[in-house]
Amino acid sequence: MYTDGACSGNPGPGGWAYLLRHPRTGKEQERNGGERETTNNRMELTAVIRGLSALGKESVVELYSDSQYVLKGLETWMDGWIKKGWRTAGKKPVKNDDLWKELDGLRKQHEIRFHWVRGHDGHPENERVDQLAVEARDAAAGR
Repeated sequence: MYTDGACSGNPGPGGWAYLLRHPRTGKEQERNGGERETTNNRMELTAVIRGLSALGKESVVELYSDSQYVLKGLETWMDGWIKKGWRTAGKKPVKNDDLWKELDGLRKQHEIRFHWVRGHDGHPENERVDQLAVEARDAAAGR
């Protein structure tokens, strides 16, 4: 699964996108969508949520993202936030906790392996989801 989010202004109009590719058949599914007033981090999270939600059964998911926020949140920070009642190490409420909580439920349904890719660096699938997220952002902005 490849995911990306895009935002024009922060907050501002935003878009999300995912690309799912079955490892054996190569069959692909792409989806994107947007919101009129959001943030880049919310769009990054939404892309992962929508992609995981699209899976029909428990799966092993190779998640590729250019978002350190998403990957570190899932791999490192989330368990600590949960133990602290959705508070950060600085005792502040976790931002976007509504989406993180949804993602927490989804991560329990799948085995997720995390892969960071550098954004805008010619990675074909990352470039594709970036293009889809930007298209959705522009549509949300009425462009």
